[in-house]
Amino acid sequence: MNEPVTSQTYAAQLRRLAELTARVREQREEAYAWHEQQCAAADRAVAESADEVNRAERELVAARETQERVDAEVAVLWQELNSRLGGGGRRAGTPPAPRPDATGDPEPLLEAARDLLRRTRQPGELPSGVNPLLALCGVAGAVLAYALGAGARALAARTDGELAVGLPVLALVVTLLGPVLGLIPARLIADRRHAVLSPRPMIIVVIAGLLTTLPLLLAS
Repeated sequence: MNEPVTSQTYAAQLRRLAELTARVREQREEAYAWHEQQCAAADRAVAESADEVNRAERELVAARETQERVDAEVAVLWQELNSRLGGGGRRAGTPPAPRPDATGDPEPLLEAARDLLRRTRQPGELPSGVNPLLALCGVAGAVLAYALGAGARALAARTDGELAVGLPVLALVVTLLGPVLGLIPARLIADRRHAVLSPRPMIIVVIAGLLTTLPLLLAS
């Protein structure tokens, strides 16, 4: 037969059961709290990852737009360079491919290229080495004008009426324009050298033309 349980033993067992129940409740609450913390941390990590993904997508879109803009700008600058070099773009070839390890902002490089093209676009002065050629232009213009004037005077001598009166005047005007006529080939020389026809070469052409025209007029 079972021995009867005393009240003290029964009370001790109840206290023990109550302690175990309280401990289990605490552990369960701790487990619930830990689980909630882990879920919250996981939610935060997912949200941060989503933000990073969105930011990376925006950066990728911006990088692609920048790449397209830079490629378009490079194509324009390269085309302008080809037009400067001439030859229908055969001298410079195609634009160079971007370097795989290139970093940084490409805008300073593009601005440097634009500034270089702007400076090369500005015409310079004709060198002093072309002064004899400029003088020859003045002489040729004066000789040509005098020849045209002489032809007009010869034609006037063989005609009568208004032509006989007007052609000598026209011949004189054409002859006097001889020193200025040399500016036309001088301008062509300046254009071929991508230079400006400044006052110095113009004076050389005109003086050479005058020094040629005056003796021709005096001799006639």
